[in-house]
Amino acid sequence: MRKQKIVNKQRWRRGNRVRNHLQAISERPRLSVFRSSSHVYCQLIDDNEGKTLVSVSTRDKDIRDKVKHGGNCEAAKLVGTLIAERAKAAGITQVKFDRGRYKYHGRVAELATAAREAGLEF
Repeated sequence: MRKQKIVNKQRWRRGNRVRNHLQAISERPRLSVFRSSSHVYCQLIDDNEGKTLVSVSTRDKDIRDKVKHGGNCEAAKLVGTLIAERAKAAGITQVKFDRGRYKYHGRVAELATAAREAGLEF
């Protein structure tokens, strides 16, 4: 039990360190990523107003039918391209990428690459 509390505290600190750095340096919206074992979630957040501008996940109807399992790199690519399309429709082209507590590797990296290729600027 004690070990898990320590691990959770380290995750929380890591995520806050990344977020605080992003909020301090830019006026652009933050592209936040959350990944669970079975899904990938992504949203654009305006930190000045504290509102979510655009959100996409593997649980959305647009993606759910195309993907067998939402917790893999294929699903992350689809989420990345769809978030870029929805952001363009909302008039957003430049964002700051918030990887949260996760390493820039695997599903997180695939999502970011797909979003860049679809037209978002990090």
